Amino acid sequence: MARIDTTIQFDMRAPDWATPPATLYAEALAMAAYADEIGVDRIGLCEHHGSEDGYLPSPFVMGGGIAARTERVRIALGALVLPLHDPVKVAERIAVLDLMSNGRLDVILGVGYVPSEFPRFRVSMRDRGKLLDQGIDILLRALRGERFEADGREVFVRPLPVQEPEAILLAGGGVEATARRAARFGIGLAPLSSGLLPVYTQECTKHGRALGKIYGFEAPLGIHIAEDPDQGWARIEPHVVHAVTAYARWAAEAGWDNAFRNISTPEQVRASGLYPVWTPDEVVANASVLMENHNPLNFAPLVGGLSPDVGWESLELLKNKVMPRLRELNAHAS
Repeated sequence: MARIDTTIQFDMRAPDWATPPATLYAEALAMAAYADEIGVDRIGLCEHHGSEDGYLPSPFVMGGGIAARTERVRIALGALVLPLHDPVKVAERIAVLDLMSNGRLDVILGVGYVPSEFPRFRVSMRDRGKLLDQGIDILLRALRGERFEADGREVFVRPLPVQEPEAILLAGGGVEATARRAARFGIGLAPLSSGLLPVYTQECTKHGRALGKIYGFEAPLGIHIAEDPDQGWARIEPHVVHAVTAYARWAAEAGWDNAFRNISTPEQVRASGLYPVWTPDEVVANASVLMENHNPLNFAPLVGGLSPDVGWESLELLKNKVMPRLRELNAHAS
């Protein structure tokens, strides 16, 4: 059996009727420290821009705050929309955050899919694939310590990270080009579908490279733990509905037929299984199935600006009734 990994996801959405942003950020840092103490494997930080609800636009800044509050948990940024950024600046931020965390950083690089984000950064969406490839090449060379010319400028990054750059970077996405890109550059893969894993394996073999890290992103995106699932759902429903419908709007804007499209009612959101409410027993029962395709147990204790009190209740059940049993399962798997 594969090892069962756990992730706490923060998107920092704060609709104006929910938890205020200042409270949300303070609680997220406290929750990250708690996750570190109880043995959670990873903190996930996403990136989007110009969202009415304040979706996290600066994962490196948030990652630095988490690095200062933790000692063991890995910090996974992603998907970072690299075409929207200067890759040299990103390389510097990666190096500093990897040093701050003593080699606990992972950065998932995406091409981006929300059309309205690109003109805000004076970037054409038509160029995103080319910019991503160019950006990954610059990141790898710069973080290896090379001094070189790119785009008519000298690139030289110091300090250098604790980890090798190939151990930090992953390509994220849901199309075969993502798997081919990851294999070509010799980096990890964060696929939106397990169907990309055979492509990645074949392409790595073709290029004579070992497989890198694999982080799955199939549903569920954020598990809430409650002893009574119906009661638990009633408490998180407006926040989960807000998150899912917001993603659905972005999917519609992009013309992207993904898991969020055509989901709008609370009944549809709950039936989708994207943000399920499970008892501790259900979490443990589903853990092994999820990990078969490298999918961790994802928890989202502040989803859609959820009240921190409700999020803490879920995390306490994670600590007391789930993590001990997951440790036993992982001990048998190793």
